[in-house]
Amino acid sequence: MSLSKNHIKLITSLSQKKYRQKHQLFIAEGVKVVHEFINSDFEVEKLFAVDDYSFNNKNIDVVLVSETELKKVSSLKTPNKVLALFRIPSFSDHQNKGLIVGLDAINDPGNLGTIIRLCDWFGIKELVCSKDTVDCYNQKVVQASMGSLTRVQINYVDLESYLKSSDLPKFIADMNGENVYKTTLPEEAILIMGNEANGISDSIKELVNHTISIPQFGEIKETESLNVATATAILLSEFRR
Repeated sequence: MSLSKNHIKLITSLSQKKYRQKHQLFIAEGVKVVHEFINSDFEVEKLFAVDDYSFNNKNIDVVLVSETELKKVSSLKTPNKVLALFRIPSFSDHQNKGLIVGLDAINDPGNLGTIIRLCDWFGIKELVCSKDTVDCYNQKVVQASMGSLTRVQINYVDLESYLKSSDLPKFIADMNGENVYKTTLPEEAILIMGNEANGISDSIKELVNHTISIPQFGEIKETESLNVATATAILLSEFRR
């Protein structure tokens, strides 16, 4: 079996959020990433491979394609042998316990993918995103998260309403906040990270109990701010320390 025109049309359409939502499908590429999703609770819809890979699951619908065909639909500069379509899961519950990360209008797919990996690394089970945060099933996010999407529950919510409904202590990162290295941090909290250019929105700031900052140690204070994913890594490390 080869790549049909319908396959090409479907795969190409999934680069857009509206079609991912319409079909409730997203794309994962590369042997490692695809294996992660197959070995999780995600449901595979169809798999395209240049070789007859064994995925230890006879129910997977594998379409064997040529490298040239795969290159036509791949988003990678160098296609990585396997491309698969997975069903988008639905989450309705919030754990409202432990350490939770909230994102306020994060736009960059690479930043979101890295933050998902950080949540996985630091044992964060739930990531709560404002509705204007980039879609976690964007192909660039899926690739950057390197399979961590399978272990972190991601919910898109009205972030303001969500924070109002939670009784967990809430922290935001701000240049004028308390030095994080001198702050006693709780085991259970919501850490909210803001937009790359504008930071935390004013409506969210009003709902927050605590503001923390990462002090700058360089003598020449010309660096404007840290990348949001880098700042998230430092703060999560402090929460877990």
